[in-house]
Amino acid sequence: MSIDDWVTRIQAGLPRLTAVEAYDTVRRGEAFIVDTRPEFQRRAGGEVPGAIVIERNHLEWRLDPRSIARIPEAVSYDLQWIVICEGGYSSSLAADSLRNLGLHRSTDIIGGFQAWQSAQLPVDHPDTPRRPRTADP
Repeated sequence: MSIDDWVTRIQAGLPRLTAVEAYDTVRRGEAFIVDTRPEFQRRAGGEVPGAIVIERNHLEWRLDPRSIARIPEAVSYDLQWIVICEGGYSSSLAADSLRNLGLHRSTDIIGGFQAWQSAQLPVDHPDTPRRPRTADP
């Protein structure tokens, strides 16, 4: 199976959200957006206001409520984590991994940050991109 086939299969099983749906869900306080884009992409395109920045290689450890390396928000397997990447592909793989870990409400944004921008949703352009979150606040 190719990576494209694998991603297509994963995406078919995810309850993915449009950028507007994700934005509304977070505004209602029902979920967290997790931005896994590397710094160079966040520096170039901007950042999603209020998103939690977590590097992809730390994602599962930061969001697993039983991990000693979890972030303070990761208190339950019932939280909804909405992963965003640049184009909506690696975020699908990440959301699937979180679901396999037991974070059953995890999902991602169709089209990623590119779709967020296309929907003209808020974007911050800080002088210095936010640092990725660690277990320490």
